[in-house]
Amino acid sequence: MNKRFWLACMALLLAAGSARAQFTGDVLGMHDLSPSGQSPVKGGALPPCTYCHAPHSGVGKGPLWSEKLSSQTYTLYSSSTIPNQTMIQPPLGGPSSLCLSCHDGTIGPAQGTLETVPYGEIRLQGKMFPSDILGANLQSSHPFSFNKLQDSPDLVASIVQSKQTADPLNLVKLFGGNVACESCHNPHVENVDSTALNFMVRNNTGSGLCLSCHGTTLRTVNNMPNPLVPWSTSVHATVSNATLPAAYAGVYNTVAQNACSSCHVEHNANSPARLLRGTTPPVATLDASTQNCIICHNGNNNIIPALPNVYAESTKSYAHPFPSGKNVHDAAEPVLLNNNRHATCVDCHNPHGALQVGSVFPLPPQIRNSQAVVNGVMAADGVTVLSPALNQVDNCLRCHGTSTGKPTSSTFGYLPRWTVAYSDPANVIPQFAATATSSHPVTHASTSALPQPSLLPNMLLLDGATPGRVMGTQILCTDCHNSDDNREFGSAGPNGPHGSIYPHILERRYEMSQVASGVSPAGGPGSPIINTYPGQLTSAGGPAPGPWALCGKCHNLTTLLNDSMHSLHVAGSGASCSVCHTAHGIGSTLPNITGERLVNFDTNVVAPLNFSTPISYNRNAGNDTCSLICHAYTHNALQMNSVNSVQSNQSKTKPKAGPSGAR
Repeated sequence: MNKRFWLACMALLLAAGSARAQFTGDVLGMHDLSPSGQSPVKGGALPPCTYCHAPHSGVGKGPLWSEKLSSQTYTLYSSSTIPNQTMIQPPLGGPSSLCLSCHDGTIGPAQGTLETVPYGEIRLQGKMFPSDILGANLQSSHPFSFNKLQDSPDLVASIVQSKQTADPLNLVKLFGGNVACESCHNPHVENVDSTALNFMVRNNTGSGLCLSCHGTTLRTVNNMPNPLVPWSTSVHATVSNATLPAAYAGVYNTVAQNACSSCHVEHNANSPARLLRGTTPPVATLDASTQNCIICHNGNNNIIPALPNVYAESTKSYAHPFPSGKNVHDAAEPVLLNNNRHATCVDCHNPHGALQVGSVFPLPPQIRNSQAVVNGVMAADGVTVLSPALNQVDNCLRCHGTSTGKPTSSTFGYLPRWTVAYSDPANVIPQFAATATSSHPVTHASTSALPQPSLLPNMLLLDGATPGRVMGTQILCTDCHNSDDNREFGSAGPNGPHGSIYPHILERRYEMSQVASGVSPAGGPGSPIINTYPGQLTSAGGPAPGPWALCGKCHNLTTLLNDSMHSLHVAGSGASCSVCHTAHGIGSTLPNITGERLVNFDTNVVAPLNFSTPISYNRNAGNDTCSLICHAYTHNALQMNSVNSVQSNQSKTKPKAGPSGAR
């Protein structure tokens, strides 16, 4: 084919609709099937353009298209977050149809056999890369070919209003007001984005291409706010950690450069809905959203500097459970997780809004940086949705509040049975409420008028000695429920209740007294405590923390144990704080339980007097008394302010076992 004919071919092709193709050297890249081209598929000694275009004829569709068009029927994208959008089969000969004629894998170049053109057949050698074959199931590819493109809060307003993208270069376009393959890809120029080399219409570093259609402007459509508003300041848009190819977190050099593609894949996504990248190969036991996060948050050396290994926390003895397969997360699910409780990363973290974690943390009760712009539920009623959550506890209450279907399981450790009990013991809202008789100050600032002689000026770090955060009037859920090696309190692991070696995902050791099963005196309430720790008092941290190290984080154990009651029962007998104190609060009272100072007896361990008279605790102007049977002693109106009276009472009232075990 002589030079004049080739120039004529080029002129015709450019005039036939390929106006955006600016040929400067060998720009066709993988689309050059000629013997000297880069494609793994090779044809005869024809000019590169003639593998797709016919200068003087064609199939009657597209820009002088010479390739056989695929008649495949496609399964197109769908998800719960685009409920009003419907897709139709791409029109035959339209820009998407032309691309799919090769990339659905049904025509010659994909098979490495014959390519049919108007003037015959071209024998081919080689095959397309498997990653370039999309197949007929396009559920895992970016949506296109909409029946009618509907507005959505995450789209730039001009997409629907004027059929224009926000691309300042005007390279990202709609075709007939619709999304097509050529909205993102220029089939004639491979290296516009010299890193991706995916025939992008513009460089997508920092997701410039993605953000041409998906905007971060505050707007609401169909009562739904734009979830991408906080994106530009989020950690995933700004962090400079390097990403090596083995991380499978995009093709660019840093997390910020990969941006959207750190988590989302345009084609052949491992998780179709929302095109989540996920692990390669997929982890069968993990839900899609968690797989997406552990690409980077699994402590590997493919992210530099390496990130704390959050995934490893899930393998500890006690961890928030991932979905089991029936209770998976969905982006469109309600904020209040009724009957579908699960613990995925995105329940507590918003990947579009989470901020970088530094060395300075917001003071309680505020949400942590890593949880910024996550949803929550108002503590006042346990129902009202907060989007975003203002305080950390708001997010926790999605599951640990009024939500129904909460399991009560001993999987996470021993469960006390409180004298003042609740119909839903897993609902912590009444226990923390401002109307509670006493509570740890989680949902509201401390209002107790009682002195706090044991309270430390600073919380102690995990070593149990170094002062940490200044003690304030409010605390966080994660001050108690946290990774046992978290960074905030002096170690190197991830912050938050991902997993712990201690029961109930507690940050530090906290033993709970138990008795043997059976009927008193051999076992059951009132019988001797079987796990005692006498003399193990003040070790609040370090490699060998004491049994009440968690309490020692905020309370001076030495001061506490100089008190007569604590000295006898805790230091002397080795009984746990949990025998007499609830950890959260007392949201209601009984006539015989006044409830100050979190006193609420564990009825698995203590029994009523004579096994009939109700357990009682009365705070009376410093002359506190309790009546019950505990560790095989009968305490009848035991005065709780004098060690002498305690010892005297116990020596006089040690019960004798009757024939039936009753005392």
